Amino acid sequence: MRRFLGAICLALALLPPAAAQTPDFTGLVRDQAAAVVNVSGAPRPVLPDLPLAEDDEDPEGDDQTGLLRDLLRRYFGGGAPDARLRGSGFVIDSAGYIITNAHLVAAGAEVTVRLADRREFEARIVGLDALSDIALIKIEASGLPPVRIGDPAKLRPGEWVAAIGSPFGFDRSVTAGIVSAVGRTLPEESFVPFIQTDVAVNPGNSGGPLFNLRGEVVGVNSIIYSESGGYMGLSFAIPIDVAMEVAAQLRAHGKVTRGRIGVRLQEMSGELARALKLSSTSGALVLDVFEGGAAQRAGLRPGDVVVRFDGKAVESDADLVRLTASAKPGSTAEIELVRFGQRLHTRAQVDEARAVPPAPGRAESEPLGLQLAPLTASQRQRLALEGGLMVQRSRDAAQRAGLLRGDILLSLNGRSLATLQDFQQLVAAAGRGATVALLVQREGERQFVPLRLPR
Repeated sequence: MRRFLGAICLALALLPPAAAQTPDFTGLVRDQAAAVVNVSGAPRPVLPDLPLAEDDEDPEGDDQTGLLRDLLRRYFGGGAPDARLRGSGFVIDSAGYIITNAHLVAAGAEVTVRLADRREFEARIVGLDALSDIALIKIEASGLPPVRIGDPAKLRPGEWVAAIGSPFGFDRSVTAGIVSAVGRTLPEESFVPFIQTDVAVNPGNSGGPLFNLRGEVVGVNSIIYSESGGYMGLSFAIPIDVAMEVAAQLRAHGKVTRGRIGVRLQEMSGELARALKLSSTSGALVLDVFEGGAAQRAGLRPGDVVVRFDGKAVESDADLVRLTASAKPGSTAEIELVRFGQRLHTRAQVDEARAVPPAPGRAESEPLGLQLAPLTASQRQRLALEGGLMVQRSRDAAQRAGLLRGDILLSLNGRSLATLQDFQQLVAAAGRGATVALLVQREGERQFVPLRLPR
């Protein structure tokens, strides 16, 4: 008998612990899924050709081909697909206020919200903020179940999280994974300290909530890193505190006001730290000081390394960007810096962030509102492109045309774009008031976008 009991204990001890440790998300989904909505808004890229969805059956096709054909017909229908971006959102106020991604609801677009009970509403865009990719919209409904807001500062790498959204239009799909990193900075996205996860996020999840195990929203799913346009194990969410702060400003003022001190920054390296007589690579290296800006008035110079701003430590250039952006315009901030080994203190009166002068190698095409940069050699190799211009900022006419930051302009009126001069010359040749055809690549898909040039 003892041997029998011992064998049972040994067998139990050898069972893999993963099954006991894997969290159960059923309660979270039961309690929170009703607060997640489907959002359809701005025009989306046209779909590639779908030869398997043609009416003519292939008599020699295998069973898998037939199943795929049936799926495509069921999802897209017999006619042309609805050319609108589809994503997700979630209710933050029972009066009908909803957070989603700004890129889903371009200014002036008709936005439709579908609730969990299948009711549909036309939404009003309260405001959107392109820098954080957050939009606040409202529907005329009451008694809606809002989500519970969590604290993303308490997130730790390795913690379980779950996303609820509408990937490829499949409403209220649930995916789960772990937090891979927190405070992640992405190129051209330095205003947001992203939450990186390995949660499966695909087109249609954008704008949906990221939950912790307590059923609290800790982030807004926004970006995937992919060479195919689909999930590849890297997804990024905007921390919910950033989103709620943006939403509060949009609700109160219809826009977001940010501070700036007027510097251009460079990432610190070990060699630079040694050259600048620093003991570590912490800090934000000032590359340039804008004429007439707060930094110039405070006496900052190129080569200064800002290590504290308004009492908060500055570990990287992205930290300084976020801290200055969150500072109230007109307020005075204490700045601690190191100037070639000498520690100094100064005070700067924060300016309101407006148009940022383009960095060297970029061009701002006004009044189109486009800031462009040529693709780097590594970008061209990764994307298998010979040329192209990356959209760094889109405003005014460019934003009205639906161009987004991160889009790649391949040609204008059939002429390839490889340099900034190519774009400027072709725009000038088209003439004021003309409408030009831009070939744009976005998330691996291509589409032509008509852009009306101002008169």
